[in-house]
Amino acid sequence: MNSSLTPGIPSPDLGPLDVPALLVGADLASAAADPANAATMEDLRRLREEFTRFLMKYKFGMDAVETKVSILRQEFTHLQDYNPIEHVTSRLKSPESILRKIERKGIDPSFEAIRDEINDIAGVRIVCSFVSDVYRILDALTRQTDLGVLDVRDYIASPKPNGYKSLHAIVEVPVFLSDGPVPVRVEVQIRTIAMDFWASLEHKIYYKYDRQVPQALLEDLGTAAETAAALDATMERLHDEVSTLDVLSESVSGHAARIVPDEQVVRRLSDVRRRRGPGGSATPRE
Repeated sequence: MNSSLTPGIPSPDLGPLDVPALLVGADLASAAADPANAATMEDLRRLREEFTRFLMKYKFGMDAVETKVSILRQEFTHLQDYNPIEHVTSRLKSPESILRKIERKGIDPSFEAIRDEINDIAGVRIVCSFVSDVYRILDALTRQTDLGVLDVRDYIASPKPNGYKSLHAIVEVPVFLSDGPVPVRVEVQIRTIAMDFWASLEHKIYYKYDRQVPQALLEDLGTAAETAAALDATMERLHDEVSTLDVLSESVSGHAARIVPDEQVVRRLSDVRRRRGPGGSATPRE
C-alpha cells in the first residue's frame, strides 16, 4: 500500500527515481552531448544511484512499519474484542519534494544531513475509531523491541492553533540489507476518523488558496475542528457505555471465519485429543 498521506496529492511510485537537475547543477542529456562534460555525466549517474539507494532504504522502512501495523490489525480482528484500526495509508516523499524542503530550510544537500534533518521522508498514517484507540495503538507499536521511538508529539492533548489534531511519532526501524542492518526513520501519524476528515478538508482548502486562506474560511475551519472534537467525545462515551460489541464482531466474522475455528471443529479436536491421550494414537473415525 502506498497511498498519499496528503489527501489530493498522489504519492510517487518508487519507479525510476530521477535526481532533479537542480540538485546537481547540470542535466544528463546536456552532459552527454558534450564530450568535455563526460566526467560530469558520470558524476550525475553516481549521484542518481546514490539517491535511489537512499530512498530505497526509506521505502523498506515504511514497508516494515506497515507490516507491523498489519500484524496488529489481524490480531485485533481475530483474537481481541474488536479491531480499532479503520485504515492505513503510507507515503514516500519524492526526490523533488525532498529537494524543495532542503532548499526551503537551508539544509546541507549531503545525504547524511538530509537523513539527520528530515524525519518525514517515509510516513505511515493509521486512522482508528476512537481517541483512546490512538494511544492504544501507539503503545502496541512502541512496545516492540526492534522499534525505537525518537520523538512523540501529541497534537490531540495540545492541538495546533488552527485546530489540527493528531498523534505524531518519529520511530526508527532496522532495515536488513545485504551488507547489514540500517536504521531508518519513519513518521507515524495516528488519528481518529473525525480528525482525519478535518485534516483532509483543511489541506484541500490550503492547497486551493495557495495557503492564503480567507479569514472567514479559517474561522469556519476552527468551528469544524471543535465539532469534530465533540463528535469524537460523544462516540467515545457511547462506546464506553456499550457492554458488548456484537455488531462490530459480526462485521468481521466473514473474514475471521477462515482463521477462527467454529464450535464443531473445536469439539471434534477436543474429542480426538481425549481418545488418543497424552502421546497416544488411535485410528481416526473418518
